[in-house]
Amino acid sequence: MQYRTIGDTSVSAVGLGAMPLSIEHRPDEARAMATLHAALDAGVTLIDTADSYHWHADEAGHNELLIARALARYGGDTSRLLVATKGGRGRPGDGSWTVTATPAHLKHAAEASLKRLGVEAIGLYQLHKPDPTVPWADSVGALRDLLDAGTIRSAGISNVTTGQIREAHAILGDGLVSVQNQYSPAVRDSEPELRLSTQLGLAFLPWSPLGGISRSSLDGPSGRRAADTAFHSIAAERGVSPQQIALAWLLNRSPAVIPVPGASRPASIQDSAKAADLKLSEEEQTQLDSAALPS
Repeated sequence: MQYRTIGDTSVSAVGLGAMPLSIEHRPDEARAMATLHAALDAGVTLIDTADSYHWHADEAGHNELLIARALARYGGDTSRLLVATKGGRGRPGDGSWTVTATPAHLKHAAEASLKRLGVEAIGLYQLHKPDPTVPWADSVGALRDLLDAGTIRSAGISNVTTGQIREAHAILGDGLVSVQNQYSPAVRDSEPELRLSTQLGLAFLPWSPLGGISRSSLDGPSGRRAADTAFHSIAAERGVSPQQIALAWLLNRSPAVIPVPGASRPASIQDSAKAADLKLSEEEQTQLDSAALPS
């Protein structure tokens, strides 16, 4: 496993997005536990979660509690593990997502996450999404207060623009360590945010990093977009999955990139973790750069 840094913390170059273990169509607890343990066995030391990763309205924090149980039952060393959680979104139980990023809500949510995870301080706490009804500086100011109180050790922001990154960086200084936006072969709208994160020394955590990559080549090239076909073609030549190729491509985009692919089966995260050691040639990277264009 190769490593990259989030702030002053070294983490695996590929993390685990734990959301699929708690939302709609989630696996049973036994398979969810097996998936989390498989990630740890594969050398993954970054797990990304949120208090809103749940299905039903009355089970806020389901994913955080699941992770805490999995870590308690794991027989190996977890001392290097960074659990990154988020606050500011909710799920009323009808499949929708809400946004609430008032300072009072964020502070209460962070305290609740702290208790569910069973830690002395949250290693990385991320503001899940800007709230259009709350001044951005006020929401980010809540992260500043949480840092000063010792509730969280570092702060991150998610689903943000370059302007919001700059403003948050001015408020939080070294306390801001990461940006998490959607970024994948199919969705590259956050290219400016990636460049700025790299410039500022912030980790960039792509969510849904495998977007645009089909699970199988059985449908044939005619059933896939050109970009998807390119990833499948190189994967076939290498004898690896197209998902590994996609993650390796992301890692080559910038040293700041640490993708957090979701998984609901042990085999999925085991496969994804192998991408950290997969080296693409300059020719392959150029080919994928050209193919991986927004639709």
